Amino acid sequence: METVLINGSWRASQSTGSFQATNPTTGDLISTLFPVSSWADVDEALDAAHAAFVALRSVSVEQLASFLETFADLIQADKETLVKLAHEETGLPVTPRLGDVELPRTVNQLKLAAEAARSGSWALPVIDTKANIRACYQSIGPVCVFGPNNFPFAFNSLAGGDFAAAIAAGNPVIGKANSSHPGTTKRFAELASQAIEKTGMPKGLVQLIYRTSHADGERLVGDARLAAIGYTGSRNAGLALKAIADKVGKPFYAELSSVNPVVFLPGSLKERGPALVEEYVTSGLMGAGQFCTNPGMLLLVESAEANAFIDGVVTKYQAAAPGTLLSKSVETSLGKSVELLTKAGASLLSGGSKQPGGRCAFANTVLKISGAQFLSDPHVFQTEAFGNAVLIVVCKSLDELVSSLKHLEGNLTGCIYSAKDGSDDSMYPAVASELAHRVGRLLNDKMPTGVAVSPAMNHGGPFPATGHAGFTAVGIPASMIRFAKLTCFDAVRPERLPDLLQDSNPRKAWRNVDGVWTNA
Repeated sequence: METVLINGSWRASQSTGSFQATNPTTGDLISTLFPVSSWADVDEALDAAHAAFVALRSVSVEQLASFLETFADLIQADKETLVKLAHEETGLPVTPRLGDVELPRTVNQLKLAAEAARSGSWALPVIDTKANIRACYQSIGPVCVFGPNNFPFAFNSLAGGDFAAAIAAGNPVIGKANSSHPGTTKRFAELASQAIEKTGMPKGLVQLIYRTSHADGERLVGDARLAAIGYTGSRNAGLALKAIADKVGKPFYAELSSVNPVVFLPGSLKERGPALVEEYVTSGLMGAGQFCTNPGMLLLVESAEANAFIDGVVTKYQAAAPGTLLSKSVETSLGKSVELLTKAGASLLSGGSKQPGGRCAFANTVLKISGAQFLSDPHVFQTEAFGNAVLIVVCKSLDELVSSLKHLEGNLTGCIYSAKDGSDDSMYPAVASELAHRVGRLLNDKMPTGVAVSPAMNHGGPFPATGHAGFTAVGIPASMIRFAKLTCFDAVRPERLPDLLQDSNPRKAWRNVDGVWTNA
C-alpha cells in the first residue's frame, strides 16, 4: 500500500480501504494499491497545514519563490518518469501531449508564479496618503486542491495552476489526488518534498491524500482550519462540495461544466466551409474531446453550406479512429449523456456506442437537433457530453439562433466564426451581444481548445462553468487573487506595515498611490 504525505513525513495511511487506478489503453487495473484515508489522516493534515500557514508568515518572499523554482527544476529533471507514469494512468500520448506540451507548461507556470510572488504587484497594493489608509491582498490560509482527470500535469492538485497560485500567494496546500492518476500525483509530492527540504520551507507546506469517503470529503471542505478550495471535476460532485463550503462562507473555486458553444455565421461557411470542417474536427477530437474547452455545441443557420459542413464533420468523425478515454467512468458518463440527448430527440448522425474491446473508448459521435428542439428544452440539450461527441443545433434563421443563445447557461468559452470579406459583419453584433456575457472567454475565428498561460487569459466563466464568474484558474497573477484576502491597514504605523505598503516600496511593486499606478 502506498504511503500518504502528512506534515513532511511519508507514512502509512490510517485507511478505511484501498483502490487501484486503471490503465485506460487496456482496461486493466494497475497493480499499485492506494489508500482511502480516514478522517484521522485528514485531521492530521489540517493541523499540519495550519501550523505551516503560521510558519509561512516568517518566510521571505525570496524563499517562497525559490521553492517554486526549485520544484519546477526538479519536475523538468524528472520528465521521463513523470511522463511514463501519466501515460500509463491516463492513456494520453507521451508525445506531443505529455512530454512536449503539458509538462513544459507545468514547469513554466510554476516559474511564472515564482516571478509574481517575488514582484508583489499581484497583491494590488493601494495607498491613500491623505487618509493614511493602505490595503493589499495577503494569503488566506490552508488551501485544498481537488485535481481533475484530464490534465495530470498542468492541473494536477500538487503541481498545476491552482497549486502554483495558492503557494505563490503564501498558502500551504493539501492535495487531493485524482483517482485516475494517483501515482503521477505521488511523484509530484515526492519532488515537492525534495524542494521543501532544499529551500527550508515549512514541512506542512505540501501534503497529499489520495481519496476519502464522501462524508469525510465534505467534512474536510467545511472544516474551519481550511481557508479555500480549488476544484476541477464533475458538476454533481462539485455542487455537493460547494454547498458545504457555501454553508460556512468559504471560497470554493470550482470548474464544473461547459459545452463551449461555437457559432458559424452563414458567410464563413460560404467562404471557407471545407477548411472550417477540418479546423473543427481537429479541435473536437483532440485528446478524444477531453478538454474543459472542447467545442461540444455548434450553432448554424440552415443552408446548403451548413448541410455540407455537417456532412463533412460526420464523414471525418466516422473516418477518424476514436481516441482513448481517461477512464471507465468517463466512458460510462459519455454513454449516459449521449443516451439522454437521443432520448430527448437528438438525431444520431454518427457513433453513439462504446468501442469493442477492453480499451476505454467510445465511437466518435455527432448529434443534431433543430433550433426549435433546443428552445423546447434548453436545459436537457446543454447536457455536457464530455469526450468525443458534438451536438449540432441547426436554426431556421439568425433570429432563432440568437434566441437560442439567450437560453445558454454560463460557459468557459464561446466562439464566433464570420466571413473575412465582411458579409457577416451586420450579424455579428447581435450574436456577440448575447454570447459574450454568457462566457468567460470570447473567441473570433479560432477554436477554444488551447488555453494559453498568459496574464490576460481567463479560464473561468458564469455558472455552471465555474462557481465564481469573476475569477480565472489560468493566468498568473490574476489566478492568485482567489487564494488571498484583502487586508486594510488604517492608521497603522509605518514600521508595522507589510513591505508592499511601505513608502520605500522595497520590492518595486506596481501600486495605486493616490489614484496613480506607479512602481516608484
